[in-house]
Amino acid sequence: MWESETESVRGREYGNGVLNSSKHGVKTDGFELRGQSWYVATDIPSDLLVQVGDVNFHLHKYPMLSRSGKVNRLIYESSSPELNKIAFEDLPGGPEAFELAARFCYGIAVNLTAGNISGLRCAAEYLEMTEDLEEGNLIFKTEAFLSYVVLSSWRDSILVLKSCEKLSPWAENLQIVRRCSESIAWKACANPKGIKWAYTGKLSKVSSPKWNDLKDSSPSRSQPVPPDWWFEDVSILRIDHFVRVVTAIKVKGMRFELIGASIMHYAAKWLPGLIKDGQGQGPADDMMSISSNSNSSCGSSSWKGGLHMIVAGTKDETPSIQAKDQRMIIESLISIIPPQKDSVSCSFLLRLLRMANMLKVAPALVTELEKRVGMQFEQAMLADLLIPSCNKGETMYDVDLVQRLLEHFLVQEQTESSSPSRPPFSDKHMYEGTQRGNNPNAKMRVARLVDSYLTEVSRDRNLSLTKFQVLAEALPESARTCDDGLYRAIDSYLKAHPTLSEHERKRLCRVMDCQKLSIDACLHAAQNERLPLRIVVQVLFSEQVKISNALANSTLKDPAETRYQPLIPNHKTLLEATPHSFQEGWAAAKKDINTLKFELESVKAKYLELQNDMENLQRQFDKMSKQKQTSAWTTGWKKLSKFTKMTPVENHDIGPQMSTAAEQTRKAPRRWRNSIS
Repeated sequence: MWESETESVRGREYGNGVLNSSKHGVKTDGFELRGQSWYVATDIPSDLLVQVGDVNFHLHKYPMLSRSGKVNRLIYESSSPELNKIAFEDLPGGPEAFELAARFCYGIAVNLTAGNISGLRCAAEYLEMTEDLEEGNLIFKTEAFLSYVVLSSWRDSILVLKSCEKLSPWAENLQIVRRCSESIAWKACANPKGIKWAYTGKLSKVSSPKWNDLKDSSPSRSQPVPPDWWFEDVSILRIDHFVRVVTAIKVKGMRFELIGASIMHYAAKWLPGLIKDGQGQGPADDMMSISSNSNSSCGSSSWKGGLHMIVAGTKDETPSIQAKDQRMIIESLISIIPPQKDSVSCSFLLRLLRMANMLKVAPALVTELEKRVGMQFEQAMLADLLIPSCNKGETMYDVDLVQRLLEHFLVQEQTESSSPSRPPFSDKHMYEGTQRGNNPNAKMRVARLVDSYLTEVSRDRNLSLTKFQVLAEALPESARTCDDGLYRAIDSYLKAHPTLSEHERKRLCRVMDCQKLSIDACLHAAQNERLPLRIVVQVLFSEQVKISNALANSTLKDPAETRYQPLIPNHKTLLEATPHSFQEGWAAAKKDINTLKFELESVKAKYLELQNDMENLQRQFDKMSKQKQTSAWTTGWKKLSKFTKMTPVENHDIGPQMSTAAEQTRKAPRRWRNSIS
């Protein structure tokens, strides 16, 4: 709350809010209340009875006729000239406002406050207390008090707007709501410099402020003013008046994140089920929670700085009436959420969507809310996505809703990617510190979220295979760099649905890419009896390929380079997705590989030495065998040429020589090749 420097001056100039009419025709000491009737303290007998609701006012005609055009017309235009009884059933402000108006007609001093000015202004309009009857009539004086005192004060503007809740449509037609909303919006957007602040949000009295009382309690001018100083005060307003104020603040140019934060603050106060409902409750439990919270909120008769329900109801009210009020709050809040992407948190939108489904909010508004969630779906949490299904006999959680949210997210991503002229989104002013900069790829975050959601809902026996498959395949393949989360969801679904046929299990496992599984996931899948045999074979093959690539990578490259330049594109991602225990084992394996490399190099060196020795021996052997073969053949041919016919004895002598030469030729070793195949 705040007060300007000129408020106290204006209050003193106006007589401190006290109306006093010196012109009156009946001398009186005041009004007296006897039971349900008011009497004028005078010796003159009453000649006019006015009924306002259940209260009777015993008055005199002359003071009322001189100030009220409506009373004047009713008496003089009546068919009965002796009319002495009038009933006002629809008088705005009720008996309290008429009592003040009657006091004014009798010239009794009336103390104007922020709590009674709106009702008295509407009653004056209803009674037609205009300047045509008398100068300085009640309409003129109440209008002046509104313009010069109330609208210049933050506190009075809030209280007057709050008091207008029971004066519809009179307060709307007299522009009281509009003027108070504009005043509040202007003060909320004003520069706090030069203003004395006293924003507590806990007003103990519904009365006009004492202008000098706030000076001592106000913080010093040098103390910084929080940007959300006006949230608590504005949150006491009824939803339709809150919408008027927020709309006026938007026009004034308030930052969208502050407007969104004020909406969240308002919803937390007026919709206690939005915060207190437990996770995983069923629809019936949620409705009971909403009803109990509404009863506990509305049953309090004392005001402690804010209301918790749109209508100050009692415990006798039916849950349907309370649900109707809350439905109106939700529909109004959805309509005033700023269009900017991060004006409110995704968690708040999902909780609001949860209550909207429970309370049967208008389908068009629910669709709009779903689109808003899709715009920032990467910020969602698993607990907020577990929205119970409202349809009995179906799944425990509303899987179709999550499917629609995911579709809205993909449409939004495609729209952003297809608009090259659009600058990249900056998250400077995101509420509750949620920033996309923690993970630049929104699709990867959504993929992990969807995998976790599938793991949670897969335990539901009523979840069909088609719904599971459609939700799992909704994201593109590039969104998942590792399918471990999807494998966990599939394994959980197989556990909860043991009666699936072989064909259905193959169809289920088809949504998973075995090549994107980590080593640990591959080891688990290879021993998983629930998986089809074909999938197990694919997992084993994929595991073998990973190990081969890892070994080849370590063999061909330096260990320091393999960590940053893997052979396969997804090897680094694969290692990052594996647990710490596997990474420690992989470090030990690298040491063993380096030892084997050293031993292999030693064996290669020994092999080269042996090859050189063998080549030297081969050359020496070839040289010796060449000399022996040349002398033997030469001698044999000479003998053959001289002796064409040989005696048996000679033939016996030559035979051994030829056989010896032929044997040497056969026994000559084959020349070795330089390389070993």
